[in-house]
Amino acid sequence: MLNEAIPAAATVPDSHGTNLFAADPSFDALLSLYLAPDLHAHLKPHLEKLGALAGSELDDLAITADKNPPALHHRTRAGEDKQWIEKHPAYRRLEQVAFGEFGLAAMSHRPGVLGWPKPLPPEAKYALSYLYVQAEFGVCCPLSMTDSLARTLSRYGDPALVARHLPGLTSQDMDALTQGAMFMTEQGAGSDVGATATRAVPEGDTWRLHGEKWFCSNADAELALVLARPDGALPGTKGLSLFLLPRSLPDGSQNSYRILRLKDKLGTRDMPSGEIRLEGALAYLVGEPGRGFLQMADMINMSRLSNGMRAAGMMRRALTESLFISRNRIAFGKRLIDMPLMQRQLLKIMLPAEAARAVLFFTAEELRKADAGDEDARRRVRLLTPLLKFRACRDARRVTGDAMEIRGGCGYVEEWSDARLVRDAHLGSIWEGTSNIVALDVLRAIRKEQALDPLLAALGGTPVVPLLERAAGFAQNADDAHARQAATGLYYAVAASVLWKEGEQLASRGDARRLWLSTLVTEHRLAARDPFACSEGSYERLLTEEPIAP
Repeated sequence: MLNEAIPAAATVPDSHGTNLFAADPSFDALLSLYLAPDLHAHLKPHLEKLGALAGSELDDLAITADKNPPALHHRTRAGEDKQWIEKHPAYRRLEQVAFGEFGLAAMSHRPGVLGWPKPLPPEAKYALSYLYVQAEFGVCCPLSMTDSLARTLSRYGDPALVARHLPGLTSQDMDALTQGAMFMTEQGAGSDVGATATRAVPEGDTWRLHGEKWFCSNADAELALVLARPDGALPGTKGLSLFLLPRSLPDGSQNSYRILRLKDKLGTRDMPSGEIRLEGALAYLVGEPGRGFLQMADMINMSRLSNGMRAAGMMRRALTESLFISRNRIAFGKRLIDMPLMQRQLLKIMLPAEAARAVLFFTAEELRKADAGDEDARRRVRLLTPLLKFRACRDARRVTGDAMEIRGGCGYVEEWSDARLVRDAHLGSIWEGTSNIVALDVLRAIRKEQALDPLLAALGGTPVVPLLERAAGFAQNADDAHARQAATGLYYAVAASVLWKEGEQLASRGDARRLWLSTLVTEHRLAARDPFACSEGSYERLLTEEPIAP
């Protein structure tokens, strides 16, 4: 047996109250590879606290907020024409924990968050966000957009504009906080951003925007980045400029745009997404005219990386729930986890969950290097971001569905986390680019950025190299029709490589778990297999909580 104690039968296992950090013992060891020792030690109590919240209070709040979606109001009770969105107190509390207590949107931009004297690196931000999203997905969208808006504004905005708005974007005081958003999609300009029809008309030092944006998440955000075309500008993406759109004007009145309605969505029900009509709304130019799409791409890429992080986190929550149920559910006189077929099903959940986590933290590490000026790392991030967004988001849809099946009928009931995870998991493959668009972006990063050579250089020295080189060669020569096949192969080759490198370091401390995971990825995602041959190997050892000796 994988564990000795057998619980009483005829009960429905309920993991509520589980510390989601402690329930994932390999996570802390993994973080020791990506965080400096002093930072790792400093963050561990915060990770433990957030893990406890995620498995209890935040999970309860997420269920409540999901059942009580936001409501759009157009007038005050005194009869004023003033729009506002009513959000349930459970959602407000979820915001307060994310933005306020843990500063997840602020920690990359200023010192002092969680008591650390410098801005925290991407590895730290994604470690904490990875835990938070295991309880709540909806708030992670405003978190990501606020964080990435601050980054894009700091890079391209006029210094006076940055000085005016960055303190609010990075505040942990909920009364002073300025949340961010990205209003880009139009009915005729979804994936085809070059078809954007929103007009920008100059007015002194400011601009006036006219048009409609079809899908605006965090619809009542105080600041949004908007793509629009100045009158007379070139067609296509080359004619687009980037604008900062405030919700409120300096005199406290609302800007000249209206939320027409809120979307009734499959998932992220607690977070308001709406349709917006710009009626001569005041806005400020960000960066150079005509370079709006290139500048917005930085925000889009950070949002895509966040989407990959969220997919990885949701898969981990699905795996944690599945392991808990399997260890505590009795059927036919046995625990589920002691049944060979269930062991195989659990491994099929574990493999994509661990692959996504490996690629996520490798990408976060490369992002830190890129932001410090490493050009090779910048090119690696340019390729890794769409790779992760494409494959991890697709894997999350299947993993969350399989985890629901392991819980059985209860998993189909909204009292549990499973249904919400399944609904939310489908979002990642759509927002910030559908799977086709993102797979094509993988090829674009290879062709235009020459990103494969620095990626191969960083992942050498493992037994996976021959498969990685084959995957890279296929992707290098793939036509558009094979973009998805190329992206999938390259993603899993990268994942197997990173898992092996992580595993080598951890094996020296007595745990070869990630070496086994790397082998599992190569055998089941990269190697040719006879569909009628039985697979070999005792991989069920990965389902134990104890380290696996080298």
